[in-house]
Amino acid sequence: METVEMNSVSLKRPHSEDDVANADEIKRQKTSEKSKTGNDSGQSIVTEQPDKSLLEDTKNEIIPNEESEEQEDEELEDSDEDGDPESFADMMKHGLTESDVGITKFVSCHKGFSGILKERYSDFVVHEIGKDGRVSHLDDFSVPVDDEDPSEETFTVLSDEDKQRLEELQLLKNKETSVAIEVIEDTKEKRTVIHQAVKSLFPGLETKTEDRDGKKYIIAYHAAGKKALAKVRTATDPRKHSWPKSRGSYCHFVLYKENKDTMDAINVLSKFLRVKPNIFSYMGTKDKRAITVQEIAVLRITAQRLAHLNKCLMNFKLGNFSYKNHPLKLGELQGNHFTVVLRNITGTDDQIEQAMHSLREIGFINYYGMQRFGTTAVPTYQIGRAILQNNWNEVMDLILKPRPGAEKGYLVKCREEWAKTKDPAAALRKLPVKRCVEGQLLRGLLKYGMKNIISAFGIIPRNNRLMYIHSYQSYVWNNMVSKRIEEYGLRAVAGDLTLKGATAVHIEEGDVDNYTIHDVVMPLPGFDVIYPKHKIGEAYKEMLVADNLDINNMRHKIRDYSLSGAYRKIIIRPQNVNWEVVAYDDPRIPLFTTDLDKLEGKPLPVLPTDGKFRALKMEFSLPPSTYATMAIREVLKMDTSIKNQTQLNTTWLR
Repeated sequence: METVEMNSVSLKRPHSEDDVANADEIKRQKTSEKSKTGNDSGQSIVTEQPDKSLLEDTKNEIIPNEESEEQEDEELEDSDEDGDPESFADMMKHGLTESDVGITKFVSCHKGFSGILKERYSDFVVHEIGKDGRVSHLDDFSVPVDDEDPSEETFTVLSDEDKQRLEELQLLKNKETSVAIEVIEDTKEKRTVIHQAVKSLFPGLETKTEDRDGKKYIIAYHAAGKKALAKVRTATDPRKHSWPKSRGSYCHFVLYKENKDTMDAINVLSKFLRVKPNIFSYMGTKDKRAITVQEIAVLRITAQRLAHLNKCLMNFKLGNFSYKNHPLKLGELQGNHFTVVLRNITGTDDQIEQAMHSLREIGFINYYGMQRFGTTAVPTYQIGRAILQNNWNEVMDLILKPRPGAEKGYLVKCREEWAKTKDPAAALRKLPVKRCVEGQLLRGLLKYGMKNIISAFGIIPRNNRLMYIHSYQSYVWNNMVSKRIEEYGLRAVAGDLTLKGATAVHIEEGDVDNYTIHDVVMPLPGFDVIYPKHKIGEAYKEMLVADNLDINNMRHKIRDYSLSGAYRKIIIRPQNVNWEVVAYDDPRIPLFTTDLDKLEGKPLPVLPTDGKFRALKMEFSLPPSTYATMAIREVLKMDTSIKNQTQLNTTWLR
């Protein structure tokens, strides 16, 4: 096996004509969500509140405070970039390329060829693989029913106006202490259905029947005022008496989604169900620009209520319902199975065969993909480096300063205002979306002042803050792996690291023949890892010294930002690799059927035997925390950055 230096060829996600085709669909979904959920932000991110950071030395540091963010943004953040492909490509001139983040090597020796990745989001399909090895599929819409489930009429008996008034009562949004619903067709059965509808759709409310002026009314009210509301809003103690003891507390279901990320999808589901997002659990987050299928669990929401959402939601489908006694845990999966179409490929059949055989037999370098580092002119790893350096003015500047390239208009105006005035309040007024990182930091600066950036930065949710330093770790790892492969090639050598169980050990000279490159791991920098005992160990130290960091002291004054480190295999060999080359004429037609297509009985697409274009359909399975784009990069031998993919797609669309 030989390593190949990456050529400066260019290719991430293209901005293609299906974005335009989907624009109206996205707008319809946003309108639908707003009308059904009241003040719906559409993309209010599901975020955990930041913990109070634990300091090892509290003399000179201020502990970031928790900041509760209840306000909902009225503007949406998830629209795609506007403009024609050429203008977008022009803006992306300032984006990152793979070489900027240390991605420079290949392991195979075939000649590369071009192809377009994610020309349509439906060209990229992800199925989650559970810890039992079972691949998640949406193939069953049926609902497990028991005698205690409410009737289907429960979901339609209340008018939209009734639901709005009941929701306001449930959340104590007005001064009303009760809501009266007139029973138009007064029968005992009708009254029972209304009672059930109120109690099941608006947990925390009680009902009673009253006669008023000769008419029957169902009166909804809070049994215990604000105390009852507190239970509803945390959703950790739903109406215990209404949940059968014989039924598992968690409803597990398969979520099929299109062109939406996992956390955003859960946020939308929670709004439609009128519950907090924290009652949902899942094993991993999935790509936005893709069709993805994964398992979700939710606490004490019936399958019947969930199935009813299939009538309301666009780009979502829920199915394969079951009740279990446990939630899902992040990371509790074996991996993901990918089905990918690369369109408009230029490779010969021989080139494709060589590329796919190499992927199956050798694998690919387990680089952190481009999405780890952001898409703008300020990479996330630079912010992470500044945090580790304890350079908080630099952190603030990198997040808020004007930057060239593709950004939403309101962010550009916000940055310009900040550069001109350094006034958090003035810059914040330019942001319709306050939940973005820039808005959160500006609110923090407004609250704590410019001299207390640490506390201001602490308002940003913990996961988002840690993303920056994890990005820096990934940047170091990518660069070091490229150096390792350049120096020693694709064989295990003395001084490399391998795992014995969960413990890393050095490979000794006499044992080298017992290991292959697939056994070798390399560390992400931290205080609890060891480094290779060859030139690459020194290279780690040199890289961190150049960044004004001490590899022997990766503990930070703020414990959250202390890096313990981890180990990662340098080569990944995908499982279940299959491929097929197909011809097609129309770039807008799908080239395979999805789970939803099969459920709806849609036939397989009829493809010409000799079309104008050729596409490579490929399937493979990967373990968690590996990047499918890096496997695809190895096949094409092309740069997968958004900068270069956009430029390639722009050229093709001319």
